[in-house]
Amino acid sequence: MPSNAPQHRPADADRCPCRSGSTFGECCGPLLARTADAPTAVQLMRSRYTAFAIGDAEYLRATWHPETRPADLDLDDETTWLALEIVATERGGPFDRDGEVEFRATHRSEGERGVLHERSRFLREDGRWFYVDGDV
Repeated sequence: MPSNAPQHRPADADRCPCRSGSTFGECCGPLLARTADAPTAVQLMRSRYTAFAIGDAEYLRATWHPETRPADLDLDDETTWLALEIVATERGGPFDRDGEVEFRATHRSEGERGVLHERSRFLREDGRWFYVDGDV
């Protein structure tokens, strides 16, 4: 059954679900808690992956560009996100206006593994990065 509330928020000392190598409290935790903004498009991508992994639809909507944001977002509780691999980035630094992040996200759904391979586009407005859209 879909839900919009975070399902299992990691403790700050836990390994971050985005697999950056940092703890949740040092990596995606402050972004999802809204105490910090992502400095780069790739960090926003990592935090959005983490939001999918823990079921935080509110964060996903808040970081989606208003021009492409869906009116409603229901996450599938049956999908378990397993790993994120950043394949490539273009622009998306702290002084860029836009950026692209290519990634592979491995998941399990209905007992089978799958991979979402996407090239996502991001815009930075008023110092904040937003997800715009992507090509699968």
